[in-house]
Amino acid sequence: MRELERDLPPTSARASVAIVGAGRLGLALADALRDAGYHVVGPLGRGADPRDVDVVLLCVPDQQIAAAARCVSPGDPASGPLVGHCSGATGLGVLAPHSAFSLHPLMTVTAAGARFRGAGAAVAGTTDRSLGMAWELADALGLRVVEVAEQDRVAYHAAASIASNFLVTLEAAAERIAATAGVDRALLVPLVRATVENWAALGPERALTGPAARGDTETVARQRAEIAARAPELLELFDALADATRALAQRPAGAAAEPDPRVTAVLA
Repeated sequence: MRELERDLPPTSARASVAIVGAGRLGLALADALRDAGYHVVGPLGRGADPRDVDVVLLCVPDQQIAAAARCVSPGDPASGPLVGHCSGATGLGVLAPHSAFSLHPLMTVTAAGARFRGAGAAVAGTTDRSLGMAWELADALGLRVVEVAEQDRVAYHAAASIASNFLVTLEAAAERIAATAGVDRALLVPLVRATVENWAALGPERALTGPAARGDTETVARQRAEIAARAPELLELFDALADATRALAQRPAGAAAEPDPRVTAVLA
């Protein structure tokens, strides 16, 4: 996977885009594209067949992409609507026979919306025309485009899930333990933010702190005993993460990480 730069031709007018799927991502993209000057139709419900638009962007669950694509009238291959999806893990075959593209913003989207500018985006296209549209939309949203090979899409999406979804699961565990000591989540927030900023700036090995990083096995053992007493359902997670953290602490800065399937299995 590599981040790309591409010169985009100037456009005299923005394309018309129909959004299919009124979930969080569909709503957020509809608002962002309108703000970027596009004529946006929708979000529309699943099963819609938008007419008189240049682009149909499917913001539906992965398992529903193929069915949603079949509902869109293909039109002329050279001038008919381009059909795209926003899945990170799904290829373009599910959009056949359309001139197809994918645009996956590498950003978490909640009910409050999302800020896309500055985030990453994986794009792909079956034709120069469709790939160009994926680039154009990403550029309009202020996204930083990366190229992910077809065979790497699931791994790319797994990395995104670990970085975002699993992080929330981990912080929920921290919040659960803190609550037993009368400590509110708000007190953990500055620590989490500083840790993420250190990881971004320094890399994992240099950002790591705490008893495992210091080799303080006694403190880690005392922590483990308290987890077992207060939240035994989190003990397996604690053990897996403690082992992985010890391994990270012993790794030279910049070295490739060895896979630890136990961590992924516990968090899944």
